Amino acid sequence: MAALLSSEGLGHLYNQGQPNEVAALVDVSVAIEAGEFVAVVGPNGSGKSTLAKHFNALLLPTSGRVLVGGIDTHDQARLWEVRRLAGMVFQNPDNQIVATTVEEDVAFGPENLGVAPAEIGERIEQALRWVGMLEYRRHAPHLLSGGQKQRVAIAGVLAMRPRCLILDEATAMLDPVGRDEVMGTAKRLNREEGLTVVHITHFMDEAAAADRVLVMDRGRIRLSGTPREVFSRPAELREVGLDLPPMTELADRLRQAGFDLPAGVTSVEEMVDLLCR
Repeated sequence: MAALLSSEGLGHLYNQGQPNEVAALVDVSVAIEAGEFVAVVGPNGSGKSTLAKHFNALLLPTSGRVLVGGIDTHDQARLWEVRRLAGMVFQNPDNQIVATTVEEDVAFGPENLGVAPAEIGERIEQALRWVGMLEYRRHAPHLLSGGQKQRVAIAGVLAMRPRCLILDEATAMLDPVGRDEVMGTAKRLNREEGLTVVHITHFMDEAAAADRVLVMDRGRIRLSGTPREVFSRPAELREVGLDLPPMTELADRLRQAGFDLPAGVTSVEEMVDLLCR
């Protein structure tokens, strides 16, 4: 079965042909299957957000190609189809909320797709229920917390019935409660609705909750694997400039102190279980 999202030899240059030309992506080939939850991590300037924008066709390849649901993003005639298949949520929810009430905001995307009014109402209710915001449907977005706003932004994307949700640093501006709300929503949509999730983040504990982690460094994919596989390589992660998830860091220090602990521990529950043994 073909991957839902894929890139083949993807390269992207900012300021192409100018003295300040920057290679943001270099020969990136990756495939993301339907139903996966993939976290993409890397230091600032590593290319992770640039990669995300290619999966939504906000950027087009300088070299290579990107396929979304089998559609080449260079096909301008199918641009909106690509963006409906792969919906994107950005770092600042205030930049994505456009209406004066929650339900009007969620309706914005389907209305622009020409969806029938009766179906729009159904989509609003379903999307808000999915993100746990149905009771706020008539609230003004500016009165909501950061986490609630971001869940409304996610609902707005879900109302367009995408096959993939791309979170581009969507938790970066939130407090811990808001981060938990958004991550809980993303994991539930992936687990219960089968929605593919690509989560660009600099929080290693969020990456540890994914099915697969991609580590980017200077425009290339440096590591790829399950969280356990990736976080079992602390020296390489530190070389890239990344921290370890808190439990992985603790296990690494305890191992250096003589405790017999495996590499790649990522959760509090696993750590408690290992120590109690």
